[in-house]
Amino acid sequence: MTLMTKFLGAAAATALSAGAALAEPALIFDLGGKFDKSFNEAAFAGAQRWAEETGESFREIELQSEAQREQALRRFAEAGSNPIVMTGFAFGDALGQVAGDYPDTDFVIIDMVVDAPNVRSVVFNEHEGSYLVGMMAAMASESNTVGFIGGMDIPLIRKFACGYAQGVLAVNPDATVISNMTGSTPAAWNDPVKGSELTKAQISQGADVVYAAAGGTGVGVLQTAADEDILSIGVDSNQNHLHAGKVLTSMIKRVDNAVFDAMSDGPGMEKGFNVMGVGNEGVGVAIDEHNKALITAEMQAAVDEASTKIADGSLEVHDYMSDDSCPSLSF
Repeated sequence: MTLMTKFLGAAAATALSAGAALAEPALIFDLGGKFDKSFNEAAFAGAQRWAEETGESFREIELQSEAQREQALRRFAEAGSNPIVMTGFAFGDALGQVAGDYPDTDFVIIDMVVDAPNVRSVVFNEHEGSYLVGMMAAMASESNTVGFIGGMDIPLIRKFACGYAQGVLAVNPDATVISNMTGSTPAAWNDPVKGSELTKAQISQGADVVYAAAGGTGVGVLQTAADEDILSIGVDSNQNHLHAGKVLTSMIKRVDNAVFDAMSDGPGMEKGFNVMGVGNEGVGVAIDEHNKALITAEMQAAVDEASTKIADGSLEVHDYMSDDSCPSLSF
């Protein structure tokens, strides 16, 4: 029996014996673990904030394999958890199979759309935030060569890369953007050694700023960039503090807000399709005490101007997910 099975079995028993706990929310992390310093950790931060502000508690589980997705959803639903929040596009198929069996349970999926009456789907305009950090990378680069390292090679991560390249080229049309993906399986989200190797390879090709959108793999990217004395760009969570003075910025993706809002709204929440982008502060750049010395007045002004234009629609950032193309980058 796995640790998850033991935990979920205990959760079910507890819920069935304690009526007051029936509406306790649950959070299921994607592969890579809740302390990946990126996507999952942002979700955990949102749940923690909810718990601290309300004095309530939530259930959680870290998956160990793809096969556990549907099992976790069903066990939490049977245990009475409501809402059940899951992080990651890979829950799409499992939720599609499960949601209809539990019509009185609200589900929230982040980074994927599942069309069901009891599902809230939250997606982000990652291409917009990536455009902004691409501009910053181009302005900070001294070699006119910057890099992008993605996790699993999927359309969602190509969306990050494409927006980033567009931002780079908007500032410097002569710049070179090197792009690599870590792998084609979920293991690509948690391979810091491979992230380090790819970073070194990009440095050998002249890159002096590297943007990582690779979950736990990005930890290796940021560490190697700092060791090799180049700049990096973090993702999802604010990763500026991991290597203060060496992380140019982080592309913030407010997964924490999506989780916080879901748990705050609770059972009976508004379902449907939610989009979080620059215009509603769903994505953006992180500037704090750890990186402010790297941010020039010109860089800040450029980001502010672009953010305003993206929000009002006068600047359109290409969305790879719209047509599987990327005018600014070849894959």
